[in-house]
Parts: sequence; C-alpha cells; structure tokens
Amino acid sequence: MPNTPSAVGDAATVFTLGEKATTEDGELISQLFGAIGKVWRADEKLFDAVTGLSGSGPAYIFLAIEALADGGVAAGLPRELALGLASQTVLGAASMVKGMAKHPGQLKDDVASPGGTTIAGIHELEKAGFRGILMNAVV
Repeated sequence: MPNTPSAVGDAATVFTLGEKATTEDGELISQLFGAIGKVWRADEKLFDAVTGLSGSGPAYIFLAIEALADGGVAAGLPRELALGLASQTVLGAASMVKGMAKHPGQLKDDVASPGGTTIAGIHELEKAGFRGILMNAVV
C-alpha cells in the first residue's frame, strides 16, 4: 500500500504478508516497493492507522505547504517565491527528522529562540490546537 509520493520515488509503503506468504515473498515485496520509496512491514490490523497517517498524510502536508505559502503571500512575498520557500522548508525539515538523531521536538526547540518569532508562531499554532487537529485527522 504505497502513498502518492511514489510518483517521485519517495513513497511510504507498508505491507503485510498473508498466512500463506513466505519470507521470500516479503523480501520480493520489499525490493519491488523499495524502488519507489521506503518500506515497512506491519500487521494487517494496523492498516486503518497506516491509511490515516501515510495514505492521507500527503494531503495534509500539501494543505500545510499551501497555507505556509499563503501566509508568505499575506506577508508580502510573491506567490512563486512563497511556494518555493514553503515546499523547500518542509522538505528540509523532513530531511532533518530522517537524517539526524534528534527527536522532532528537540529540532523544534533548536529553532525556537526565547522570545523569538518562532516560539510566537508555535504559540499561535498551539492556541488553535494544531497538534490535536493533525492527530484527529489521522485517527
């Protein structure tokens, strides 16, 4: 079950093996889907949660990128620049989560200096229930 980022070779794919499937079948599936992104194996009982997170998740991120770009436009940036900055910012942040041995909360704290604009923005997101809204969307 790959997600739509498979179109650019960055899928998040989760698979399960039926009771008659072999270890070799799992290896073949991992190789095939590994050609279009990252692969995990999980119990079938987890697939509703997988769908909510990685199946629907790209749409949530697209919405977030669009909102960040709209914020940039509202602050005076040209649309093309705002969209480029928003998409690259999300890509860079995701790369840091994948590539660094730090929890996302620590990475967030590294950006948010005391009394700064980032912590002020985080405060606004938290007042609006940002994390809870994303969690509820997945569930």
